[in-house]
Amino acid sequence: MLGAIALAGMIMRNSVILVDQIDQDIKAGHMPWQAVVEATVRRFRPIVLTAAAAAILAMIPLAGSTFWGPMAIAIMGGLLVATVLTVYFVPALYAAWFRLQPAPEPRAGAPV
Repeated sequence: MLGAIALAGMIMRNSVILVDQIDQDIKAGHMPWQAVVEATVRRFRPIVLTAAAAAILAMIPLAGSTFWGPMAIAIMGGLLVATVLTVYFVPALYAAWFRLQPAPEPRAGAPV
């Protein structure tokens, strides 16, 4: 139970940070679709590094423990899956929820 609570907190933190970055980009004047893509690309490295280094690698010493081992393995596996979902599913869900469409490409020969 403690592992599930800890895992939920880590997942929510990454998702909230990503959505907040998207909102900040939109307020800064970016087109909404462009803001989703750029915020996701910009936040990819920090999300992956904090999940991998701070949480998954930190749980390796606990994984062999009889008492804390199952919790550590649950957190490691859950955070690995949740990180992938945060990077791919959260931006897609944001775009679908707000019905964002990519900006139309300019036609060849059309004045810009």
